[in-house]
Amino acid sequence: MAHEGFHEDPTKLSEFTKDYHRIIQSTMEELEAVDWYNQRAEAASDPMAKAIMEHNRDEEIEHACMGLEWLRRNSIIWDTMMRKFLFTTTDIVVQESGNTDQTVQGSPEIVAAPTGTLKIGNNS
Repeated sequence: MAHEGFHEDPTKLSEFTKDYHRIIQSTMEELEAVDWYNQRAEAASDPMAKAIMEHNRDEEIEHACMGLEWLRRNSIIWDTMMRKFLFTTTDIVVQESGNTDQTVQGSPEIVAAPTGTLKIGNNS
């Protein structure tokens, strides 16, 4: 699994694949933190403690979204699937099973040409 480190010998992996793994790992950690903060906020009895944990949860959501955006910008498959499923109102399962013409055909390659900076913060 991704959270257990590299599955293959890292010396045989490209720098892109290592970064791809790191982004997935980081995004998983952010999503886990979202879940923890959300549970803690719901259980909190003090309104200020609850507000702080909700704020922290929302910060972790931002971080997870940044990781997902990196994946979208650097992978044809991620980009295609996000465009197909995100920000739609169609039933998700129907969307998946009913529209095969949006499926990526051809090479199993996951990598699109890297686009450089994510233009987040002062890197614009």
